[in-house]
Amino acid sequence: MFTKVNISHLSNICGIISDVIRQIGDGTIATINTKSKDRTILNEFIRAREVRLIDENGENHGVVPTSKALQMAQDADLDLVLISPNQEPPVAKILDYGKYKYELAKKAKEAKKKQHVVEIKEVKMRYKIDTHDYEVRLKAARKFISQGNKVKGVVMLRGREMQHSNLAFDLAQKFITDMLEHSDMPVTLEKKPQLEGRNVTFFLVGQTSS
Repeated sequence: MFTKVNISHLSNICGIISDVIRQIGDGTIATINTKSKDRTILNEFIRAREVRLIDENGENHGVVPTSKALQMAQDADLDLVLISPNQEPPVAKILDYGKYKYELAKKAKEAKKKQHVVEIKEVKMRYKIDTHDYEVRLKAARKFISQGNKVKGVVMLRGREMQHSNLAFDLAQKFITDMLEHSDMPVTLEKKPQLEGRNVTFFLVGQTSS
């Protein structure tokens, strides 16, 4: 059984394929090595006819034919790498690609080390807490703040203690005052005490320098 083919649709598809092939040929579409996870375009994979060239010494040569830029890279025993492939024309630089990849990886690793994921550390207490346990929780909260984390203070109320929620608020305010006024590092109250279910909660953070 034969299927009828719409000739006009087939013609449109052929036209699209032809346009893609032409764009690859004239450099509008750049091709890369798809077998590698590295998406950097370099050397023979550069399809643009011209590039804005920066040599290995940082000198800007302006727009030059890609063939000339490739020859200059080969003469220097280096690589021609597109560093801004989306510009028109794309910006290419002559460099040692192996060293370039190493430096990029090194910078990414250093940036990752500097990143700090802020965690929320809970400090729980009862409104009848004794002095020693209170000081222990203050010390823990100061440690968490010094590590760059947030502190969630929780004053727990159980059963009939809900009738004395005002005492829980008093304890929360005392804790906040001690943290703000008697800590070695600057501390900010991020969220005022409020009743959440059976707990009075509040949030403290370290001050960031502007």
